Amino acid sequence: MLGMHGIPSALRRLGLLCGFIVATPVAAQSPGSSQPRDEPPPIEDNSFLVEEAYNQGRGVVQHISTFARSRGSANWMYTFTQEWPLGGQTHQLSYTVPLGRNDDGPAGGAGLGDIAINYRYQIGGGEDVGFALAPRATVLLPTGASRRALGSGGTGFQANLPFSVELPARFVAHSNAGVTYTPRARDASGNSAATRSYWLGQSVIWLAHPKLNLMLESTWTSAQDVTGPRQTARTSEFLLAPGLRGAIDFPSGLQIVPGIAFPFGIGSSRGERAVFAYLSFEHPFTRGSP
Repeated sequence: MLGMHGIPSALRRLGLLCGFIVATPVAAQSPGSSQPRDEPPPIEDNSFLVEEAYNQGRGVVQHISTFARSRGSANWMYTFTQEWPLGGQTHQLSYTVPLGRNDDGPAGGAGLGDIAINYRYQIGGGEDVGFALAPRATVLLPTGASRRALGSGGTGFQANLPFSVELPARFVAHSNAGVTYTPRARDASGNSAATRSYWLGQSVIWLAHPKLNLMLESTWTSAQDVTGPRQTARTSEFLLAPGLRGAIDFPSGLQIVPGIAFPFGIGSSRGERAVFAYLSFEHPFTRGSP
């Protein structure tokens, strides 16, 4: 958890949920069981706030950039994620580097957040399989400055369980459940305590066209923040995010996927609004790669 004040907590985890999502930000390889053989394949890319359960294909690497900014604030977050398959699609390694700006408080400013190192194991997916499961394990390195609310102040450990399933009428659904544990998190004053955060995510994507998808994502988070020596406070947020993504394909095998979403708060999170931009470059790095 990056702890960026002024940006919704679900967006603070963009580099951790999305790439792969995107989390933990992860390129979504099309299950393909319902795709007509005479049509081009659907977009093979991640969602924005909810992680899809598809790893990178053999010999294909993906570079993902995201940018989020909250309405009514100068605070922002940028993340860069790179995903590499380990031999094939079953195993994947990735990393996420976040940069952000937090002008709240006397020690505000821009800087590096906590870098995430991720491993995912995919079950299912591929031709004639309409579902996939991809458990992820992540180590969060304390590279962000906790005194400026850009990092947690201690090494963290994260687990996420994405599940993806094909639905009738060209719909695909993605579900997430995750937890982050930081044994010695710190606040801006240097106080230390153990923190636990939980989240759930659900998205539905309509494959309106092979090169254009309409998306609706929802996330619920329950996060602990350090408030004093061995003291924490818990807050929760619920966001909805309508969005869309498109694809531009090149004969070389390069695929560029831009996207945009507009997260907004529901219930106790009402009034929170943000803009989320996404840009992915995916290409083969070995001969004979799909």
